[in-house]
Amino acid sequence: MQLDIDGLKVLFPYDYVYPEQVLYMKEVKKALDANGHGLLEMPSGTGKTVSLLSLVLAYMISYPDRLDKLVYCSRTIPEIEKCVEEMKVLYDYWEKETGQPVAKITVAMSARKNLCINEKVAALRFGNTVDSACQKLTASSVRAKRKENSEIEGCDYFENFEANSFPMQNGVWNLEDLRQLGRERKICPYFTARNAINRAHIVVYSYHYILDPKIAELVSKDFSRKSVVVFDEAHNIDNVCIESMSVAISQKNADRALQELQNLEGVVGRMKSANSEKLQSEYDKLVEGLKRAERERANDERLANPCIPDDILKEAVPGNIRQANHFLLFLKRFVEYVRHRLRTHQVLIESPAAFMKDIQERMCIERRPMRFCAERLANLVRTLEITDNGDVWALSQVTTMCTLVSTYSKGFSVIVEPQDGSQMAMITLSCHDASIAIRPVLKRHQSVIITSGTLSPLEMYPKILDFDPAVVASFTMTLARPCLAPLVVARGNDQVAMTSRFEQRADVAVIRNYGNLVLEMASLVPDGMVVFFTSYLYMENVIGVWYEQHIIDELMKYKLLFIETNDALETSAALEKYVEACDSGRGAVLFSVARGKVSEGIDFSHHLGRCVIMLGIPYMYTESRVLRARLEYLRDTFGIRENDFLTFDAMRHTAQCMGRALRSKTDYGLMVFADKRFSRNDKRGKLPRWMQEYLEPASTNLSIDEAAQVARRWLTLMAQPFQKEHQLGVSLLNKEMVQDQQMMRRFERVVEYVD
Repeated sequence: MQLDIDGLKVLFPYDYVYPEQVLYMKEVKKALDANGHGLLEMPSGTGKTVSLLSLVLAYMISYPDRLDKLVYCSRTIPEIEKCVEEMKVLYDYWEKETGQPVAKITVAMSARKNLCINEKVAALRFGNTVDSACQKLTASSVRAKRKENSEIEGCDYFENFEANSFPMQNGVWNLEDLRQLGRERKICPYFTARNAINRAHIVVYSYHYILDPKIAELVSKDFSRKSVVVFDEAHNIDNVCIESMSVAISQKNADRALQELQNLEGVVGRMKSANSEKLQSEYDKLVEGLKRAERERANDERLANPCIPDDILKEAVPGNIRQANHFLLFLKRFVEYVRHRLRTHQVLIESPAAFMKDIQERMCIERRPMRFCAERLANLVRTLEITDNGDVWALSQVTTMCTLVSTYSKGFSVIVEPQDGSQMAMITLSCHDASIAIRPVLKRHQSVIITSGTLSPLEMYPKILDFDPAVVASFTMTLARPCLAPLVVARGNDQVAMTSRFEQRADVAVIRNYGNLVLEMASLVPDGMVVFFTSYLYMENVIGVWYEQHIIDELMKYKLLFIETNDALETSAALEKYVEACDSGRGAVLFSVARGKVSEGIDFSHHLGRCVIMLGIPYMYTESRVLRARLEYLRDTFGIRENDFLTFDAMRHTAQCMGRALRSKTDYGLMVFADKRFSRNDKRGKLPRWMQEYLEPASTNLSIDEAAQVARRWLTLMAQPFQKEHQLGVSLLNKEMVQDQQMMRRFERVVEYVD
């Protein structure tokens, strides 16, 4: 279908389009026209990805001088692959309509463990071990030695890639396509993708490749300024930013860092006697590297690394860390100071300024050399030809902390926690300001689109990310039938209130009522049902009580039971069997956890998720010192009250869990909010608009029996035949309807703008 989006010819690869898709494309175009940023909330299952890709591809082709790259960031491998598959459909449609292939390269990028085809390395499976094994085979120093000694092991795939550089052809390259290309040409898929993303017009990868400064420096630093960066499923983007800028060092890691320092001293000593010229030239390389980084940033050629602010690049490297042995002695003093702080018997929370004052008084360590530590260590490791980053992992954590704590005086806290039982002593440099990590992206690229189905309340994100979006809009869902049914179950049949409040969560009557609710729904709902708990610990406690009350035995009569655990492999196996049970008609219940793997990245479309139950409100653990420090920072800096932020965070995770049930307009799902606090407007009002509109006042304070009656009536209605004709003109449009201005005016209420 060809659409006219405010004068832009957009080829949409399907015969029908949702009204909200047309309106969503208009808002994205507004942001691109303004060279500004956008914050857009689009309901789950309404084709957000294909709308965005269609609009941006059309924009790139029509205005190549304004926009030349799309960087699409998502969270999980399934979401990345789904996006690239949509791109394939779009490319095929463009070729069919225009008669010529799209002259653009789309490439997906992922970690070595997802792309490696070297059987010996890929068999290691875990990310860190695969990375280390790869680096041992592909480092330039190892390859140089291999030329002299052919017995040294290497990677033939990487050698072939270096010898026969493969220019990526126009088209769409998914992760499996890259692996297949690697097998056919005997070249490394990972380095092929790394090499291709700078030339590619559309790049699809994980958030961390552009938000984590250590990874962005390797992967994303050379992207064009005329790029649009899209963060999809971005409801958690502030947490991703904060994690990428925070560092925690335990007692064990501090001891390991000391051991790594001793090993480095030995390597430096051996190199001094064997090749002193190499160490002499090392400082020159460091200075030249910093000068080059300054030149590239000044010319807007390079993404800024938050660990190395601009002013550092203009300073000379302090004399006391220029020579390798002096630098190692400097680091040893810093590590000894960290170990001294970890011997504390009380919790200490202090600002970076207080930390710097104390380290200067105790160890005579000045701020200036500390700011260069991360870059100085990286340079030394290259000079010493250390191929396995695992050999200096703890030390790199220490130098990252060293650089950050000396660079930023605001937005961070140093938290020292003593040993407590099995919990090791820990020193954490905790970032509270999410804007530090995302600021270089917002400044560097002309448009950044932050989008998700669960961003409410939208006004929170510009505050915590410190940016001024050109477009802020929330979309509701147009439906031809009420295919989502939100219900708030506030009490059991015995009238005991249902809640996960800390004071009442262990009450046997509350847990029994939660069990009765799950049993009642399991007896009514066909196929699959997902039950979310507020935490793993709470889930374990509740299941234990349910076993004693024989609720689990009763539940197994209706459906098979599967449980998400902390172990990724166990959870993957449970999900596989859950799908099998639903497909076979036996039906299944999956017990899961808010903020877990299932709540964030798994879609339960159609019969896999006919009902989602949220047992309680998933507040963060408020006794966490890191969280307390962040809440204090948000209150003092942005005026965000503690309760407002905690409620905002809990409700966005609730909405994310509930959104698993509805993946398209032909789908349907019950959404059961099982906590009396959901009845209150301050909680309900923070749910996405598209959920609030279908939550009727009569369904906000139900008992279990009342909820069961509503569910029975609703499930009977959903069982009626539902054809495409029922949706036309209501929730589905053909080309003629989109061109009808009078009809499109009926859908203006779908968009709500936020100031």
